[in-house]
Amino acid sequence: MEVSSLSGLKRKDFQSTIQGKQTDLFTLVNKHGHEVSITNYGGALVAIMVPDRDGHFANVIQGHDTIQGVVESPEPFLSTLIGRYGNRICKGRFQIDGIVYDKLAINNGPNHLHGGPTGFHARVWDAQQKDAKTLVLRYLAKDGEEGFPGNLEVEVTYRWTDDDELAIEYKATTDKPTIVNLTNHGFFSLAGIANPTPDIMDLQCYINADFYVPIDEVSIPTGEIRKVAGTPFDFTKMHAVGDMIDADDEQTRNGAGYDHSFLVNKQEFGELAYAAKIYEPHSGRSMEVWTTEPAVQVYTDNWATGYPGQCGSTFPRRSAICFEAQHAPDTPNQTHFPSCILRPGQDYWQLTVYKFGTSEGAEDTGLSGDIWG
Repeated sequence: MEVSSLSGLKRKDFQSTIQGKQTDLFTLVNKHGHEVSITNYGGALVAIMVPDRDGHFANVIQGHDTIQGVVESPEPFLSTLIGRYGNRICKGRFQIDGIVYDKLAINNGPNHLHGGPTGFHARVWDAQQKDAKTLVLRYLAKDGEEGFPGNLEVEVTYRWTDDDELAIEYKATTDKPTIVNLTNHGFFSLAGIANPTPDIMDLQCYINADFYVPIDEVSIPTGEIRKVAGTPFDFTKMHAVGDMIDADDEQTRNGAGYDHSFLVNKQEFGELAYAAKIYEPHSGRSMEVWTTEPAVQVYTDNWATGYPGQCGSTFPRRSAICFEAQHAPDTPNQTHFPSCILRPGQDYWQLTVYKFGTSEGAEDTGLSGDIWG
């Protein structure tokens, strides 16, 4: 008999054989009974069950309730792991040490996006649930897969702590110089998924970034690093996402809203720094983002069409917000951006933490508790 879960998701609905491997559903539970559910197809998050200010639970991550739904999603990157390279690469080409790699899929206008159609989001990962609060996923991306060089061994660990922190730790090694930019593309809906899921226009947002990366009309960086001050991209004081999302501004037009890289204010490169916070005023739920990465891509779900999700929910346009911790877009072709090149003998590592809570107001607070649980 299957154990019931807060989310209503059923493990058997995620069990199948794809790519010659078994898919499954793994549910992490902390001491409070709060849950995170993940499938090893694409490492997709399909449930994050946390309470509102009155103790009522809701699922605050967009996803699907069957493995078929995940595989066939109208949004292929819905709350999945992203790799080998998150974000865009101009015209699907780059070079390392004078060697040109130009066989990347063109899957976003004239550019390459999120590792291609068969990137890490569309792979079955080897999974090991180590304990009630820890899931380890492993994947070997072979030399030449989706046009990238090198056999890349990847390990991603999800930890769900007793302080409602979802810590995602990424590790990778390669046997040939390559580029690596891993992230999770969580579509967060703090009001709770529903039919329809409410939009995020009233969501209060703070981003700890004094600079952002402008993009051209096909979402490739112009090469400029621009101050957020005096622009629709200034979230250094918390305010509603909807305040300036449709401002008469070239950048919000180019992104159809927010779909931009914000450069996190840090004391030193690689430190675990406070990147962002959102607060949903109707439910009182909040989420903080902390990361070792230099940037977060903030995406306001500008292209959703109202497609169906878990348990009868639907996902209209701008019903979620994403904080994709990573390097800036197109770094292989923007030599003044921090490099994403990984070489043999080097270790790729990053840590990103999403901390959930509740509050009565939209104050900015720091991370509390032990991210390792």
